[in-house]
Parts: sequence; C-alpha cells; structure tokens
Amino acid sequence: MKEQLDHYASKLAYETDSWDLKVALEAGENVVVIDARSPEAFEEEHIPGAINIPHREMNPETTGHLDAEALIVTYCDGIGCNASTKGALNMTRLGFRVKELMGGLDWWKRDGHPTESAAQSAKS
Repeated sequence: MKEQLDHYASKLAYETDSWDLKVALEAGENVVVIDARSPEAFEEEHIPGAINIPHREMNPETTGHLDAEALIVTYCDGIGCNASTKGALNMTRLGFRVKELMGGLDWWKRDGHPTESAAQSAKS
C-alpha cells in the first residue's frame, strides 16, 4: 500500500490539471505558466498570461528572469505532444519547482477555459 500511496502523491506533486491551474491563477498564486511549444504555435493560441520558452531553448539565459520561488507549470498541445514533459525536465534541471499541465492546451480548452493569440495578447 505504501508504494501505491507514494505513486499518487508523486503524481500530485508533479502534475496539475487545468481546473487547479485556473484556480491558482485566479487566486494570484505565484505561478508562471510556460508554453513549451514553438513560437509559431504560441502565437496562434495559448493560455492567457503564459510565456513562451520552447523546451529546446530553456537554459540559464532564457530562464534567468523568472522568479526562482514561483511554481513553474509547463504545457504543450496535449497528450500527443511531449514538449511539456521535456520542458518540465529542463526547468527542473535548472533548479525550478515544476509541475506539468495534464492534457495541455487541449484539456485546458475542453474544460472551457479561455485562450488567446499573440495578436490578442499585444492588444491587452
């Protein structure tokens, strides 16, 4: 039973779902949402307030401006994409506290949460 308890505790420690992320953002928690996809995919559609750092470009220079105390949440398109996992691994290697968004942008939208494009972000 301990092994099973450890398994579920680990899942919750390293993953989050769209509902919990939206609640954390609305509550003003110290969360940085990172879209780990390409700049082109980010420009087309992303979670409002997210920043784009493609997983291949995550390094001390591209992440140095981030709050080291923040919870980093990485995401990509969804379950058919592993950019969020690669991003979570990279950000963890860089010393950040990280969770991966389960289901990515796909499940975010399925849960009825809004998205925006780069053009909409620029207007804000």
